[in-house]
Amino acid sequence: MAKVLVDGYWYERSEGERAREVLEALRVYRAAERAMRRRTQDEMSMGENELLALRFLFRQPQHSARPAALTAYLGISAAATSVLVDRLERSGHVHRDTEAGASVVRATEHADDDVRHTLGRMHELMYAVATGMDAQAQANVTEFLRAMADAVDGVEPADGPAH
Repeated sequence: MAKVLVDGYWYERSEGERAREVLEALRVYRAAERAMRRRTQDEMSMGENELLALRFLFRQPQHSARPAALTAYLGISAAATSVLVDRLERSGHVHRDTEAGASVVRATEHADDDVRHTLGRMHELMYAVATGMDAQAQANVTEFLRAMADAVDGVEPADGPAH
C-alpha cells in the first residue's frame, strides 16, 4: 500500500509541526506589526498611548469620548490621561469640548488626515491580502484570530516570578 505524501517529500509533517508553523507565522506577523507601530510612532512623533487614544476616538460616535473612557481604555491614571490629552491638543490631533456640562475629547480632522496619510498604504496592502483570499480561507483566518484573542485574553498573571 503506497503512502500519499501531501506535506513533504518523504514523510508527512505531523500535526504538531504544522501547529508550530502556524504559531511561528503568527509570531513573525506580530513582530512585523510591532516594527510598523514603531515606524508610525516615529513618523507621527507620538507615543503608543497617543496612537491608541486616537484609534479609540476614531471608533466612537462623532470621534469623541469622555476623558474617563480614555482612562479606562488605556488603563492609565486620570492624571496621565490629562497629560496625554494635553499633548494631543498641542499637536492639533484633538480638542476638548463640553457637552451637557461634561468634558469631551474629540479627534480633529487634522488627526484623521494625519493617520490616513501615515497608515493608508499599509491598510491598502493589508486589505489586498484579505480580499485576495477565498471565502473559506477568510472564515478560517477570522475564526483562528478570534480564538487566539480569546486564548490570550484568558491568561491570568502568574502568582510569582517565572523560574
